[in-house]
Order: sequence, then structure tokens, then C-alpha cells
Amino acid sequence: MSGIRLAALRELWIHTGTACNLSCPFCHEGSQPGDRRLEALTLAELQPHLDAAAAAGVERFAFTGGEPLILKDIVAILRHALALRPCLLLTNGTAPLIRRPHHLQQLQGLAHPLSFRVSIDYPDEARHDAARGLRNFRKALQGLKLLSDAGFAVGITRQQDAGEDSAALAARFRQLLRKHSLPEDLPVIALPELGRPLQPATPVQASHAAAIETPCSRSRMLIRRDASLRYTACPLVDDDPGFDLGSTLAPALAAVVQPRHGRCTTCLTQGVPYAGTAP
Repeated sequence: MSGIRLAALRELWIHTGTACNLSCPFCHEGSQPGDRRLEALTLAELQPHLDAAAAAGVERFAFTGGEPLILKDIVAILRHALALRPCLLLTNGTAPLIRRPHHLQQLQGLAHPLSFRVSIDYPDEARHDAARGLRNFRKALQGLKLLSDAGFAVGITRQQDAGEDSAALAARFRQLLRKHSLPEDLPVIALPELGRPLQPATPVQASHAAAIETPCSRSRMLIRRDASLRYTACPLVDDDPGFDLGSTLAPALAAVVQPRHGRCTTCLTQGVPYAGTAP
């Protein structure tokens, strides 16, 4: 099939590194404590890229990992980013969040709003904790409540099962939110299984193309690899050299992306709403 061009720079994703406080077997980044497949970022090296993206008209910055809230510079990075554009941060909502409410206060009342999406895989404690670890379901709900009570816009990222009853799951999530005195209409973003990183690429056939807004048509991602910052074509793919778009923004925005990764078929046929809802 033909390549995909960037329609508009809706998000610049910032990958804060693959280190995480949890080790989930399904993680599409393969993240775990101490993981250094992708390295941590600093404000000093990231700042000119944030400024360049703002000058290029990016609509918002989005932060993912790993777990962004374990990053040493994350508060300073967010403060700079929020001076430029709205921001979204994806988090597992557990200890790194719960232990730093005083830092959250520094991220309120700035030029632009910060929103969060907390990972709650299933509206079922046992199933969630089977992968994320004992009591992490309760911690994630505690973190979600902490953010909501502090006035941040919040949502949930969940796992999507093949053949699931989406309406029944939505009702169970509403019941869960009501039980914990959270707004029942919080956005719940379902992500399909994406597999682990470094899997062999699977060619995408032209017949797979669908009228779906792909992440590569709206986003680019910045990562740190081998001591340098690099742009990638898609926030879901950082393990394929063919998706590397160089170290400067302008060529990354102009690039035509060839959907050749193993995740591209999933994206093109059923959609992967990684960006979630609009801020």
C-alpha cells in the first residue's frame, strides 16, 4: 500500500524511557524496573525539541513510558511543556504517583492544562492484579481518585479482549467508578493486544487499509537511544529502524511512513486509539 503522510501534528509523544516500577507481561514496550532499552530524558536535551514542536504548531504534548512519573526531571519537563501546550500523561497510577502529591500541586494553574490516563486493565481486581501485581488495582484507583480530586482531567486505559462485550464492560467500569466516588463518564480507552517489542515485521496488504485515523497520520514520537534524541514515525513503534525519522523535527514531519511493522495491520484494520479523546 502507499505510504501515510502526517495530516496535522496533533501530538508530539515524549517517550520517557522503558524503565517502570512494574513488570507487566503484556507491556507493548517490554518495560520493567531498571529497563534501559530506551533511555531516560532530561529537560536540558528535551527543551529545544518542545520549543520547535510548539513553533511548528503541535496541538499537545503526550508523555508515555515505561512509567513517566519515575523520571527524575518529569516535573520540570512538564512545567516547561505546559507553558507551551496542553499535555497528556499516561501512568499506571501506582506508587510513583501516590507518593508525590506535592509535585502535582506544581503542575496546576499553569498556562495550559495537564490531563492523565491511568491504566486499569479490567474492572476486576483479581484479573488486573494477576498481571500488575498484588494490590496494584487498589493503588491505581487511589491514584485516579487523587488526580480527580486535585482537579485534573482524568481517564482510564484498559485492555481490550477479542470478542468482548464492550457495552457490558462499559457498565462495569461505570459501576466501579461510582463505587469509588469518581465521575461515571470518565473516558475509558480500550487498547488491543499489540505484542512485545522487537518482533518480526509483518507486511501490510493494501486490502487492509481502512478509513481509520492512524497514529502516524497525527503524531510523531521523540525517544532517547544511544545517547541521542531521535524522532520515530509512530508512538506505537520504536523498535524498527525503518520508523526512525532522524534527529530534527522538520524532516520527521515531512516523512511518508510505510506501514511495515507487525502492529500496523492491527492499527489499520481495527484502530489503536492511543491518543484517546481530545483534551
